[in-house]
Amino acid sequence: MHLCKKTLLSFSLLVSSWACNQACADVFDKLKEINIGGYSSARVQQNRHGKSEAALDEISLIFTWDNQDRVKFFAEIELENPLSWREGGALRSNNSYLDVERFYLDYAFSDQLNLRAGRFLTPIGRWNLLHAPPLVWTTSRPVATSRLFPMALNGFMLHGSKPFEDSVLEYSVFAETLKDQNVQSHELRFKNARGARLVNSGSIDIGATVMEFEENDLFNRQYRMLSLDFIKAHEGWEISGEAFFRKSKHYNEDTGGAYLQGVAPLGNKWFLIGRLESYKPTLQQSEERAVVGLAWRYKDNQIFKVEYVGGHQVDPYMPTGLMTSIAILF
Repeated sequence: MHLCKKTLLSFSLLVSSWACNQACADVFDKLKEINIGGYSSARVQQNRHGKSEAALDEISLIFTWDNQDRVKFFAEIELENPLSWREGGALRSNNSYLDVERFYLDYAFSDQLNLRAGRFLTPIGRWNLLHAPPLVWTTSRPVATSRLFPMALNGFMLHGSKPFEDSVLEYSVFAETLKDQNVQSHELRFKNARGARLVNSGSIDIGATVMEFEENDLFNRQYRMLSLDFIKAHEGWEISGEAFFRKSKHYNEDTGGAYLQGVAPLGNKWFLIGRLESYKPTLQQSEERAVVGLAWRYKDNQIFKVEYVGGHQVDPYMPTGLMTSIAILF
């Protein structure tokens, strides 16, 4: 009997060890399927009404996993502002912080119906979804794309697409269910966001988004918002634009903004960029800006930019002046 117990114990340990090794092997196999990439950008600028400055703006790591069936995972973790310098000061790293830009799971019921859960970029306009420095033409971001709505949400989204003869119709319906605890100093505070977006992609891409949300301050102002966007590209030429119309539900406040941007190929991977912007802050007059610049996309994943931003300096986070940057996608 004693020998039987010993044999049974040894067999149990052997089975447990095999199961553990098998489970660990499965985990390691899954980890091998994770793809890692990212991007980084560095910037130098001479502010028109201020001092010169330079910075390594971000180091972003992107993790993706796809089980080739129904489940997909996406995460973007950024180290923001790891190094910065301002004229008259020393090189600093104490302004850096870690930001979870995106972190979500997608479950595909079909091509027409997918469920996303986690933290994701607000599906509004084009710039907010494609804002990574290697993917956009200018160092500066249009003011209206970052000062009017929450740029990311923690919640759920239903999305899908339906192909037609010469176009594809895409939709998304989204809602915030968990407030953002870590709002950075340059971000406006919003909460309880929800909305829907439609995009028709064809010879010209046209999109529209409707949203409701609240500003997370003493007044808790509630807003309704409509955005329209488009892009047309052909053989290196490109024209795009976005317009935002925001209205307070209980106050007589109309805010919004727009931009129109054109890109022209110059040869040898150089491009000329021009952009006109308009932005109307709350209880203020509309302000205009203009951007003229050059971009050299010397490799598919690397781009050098230089531009001049003129017009009104809306706030310290949207300066005017001469800017240059380099961005790398890896």
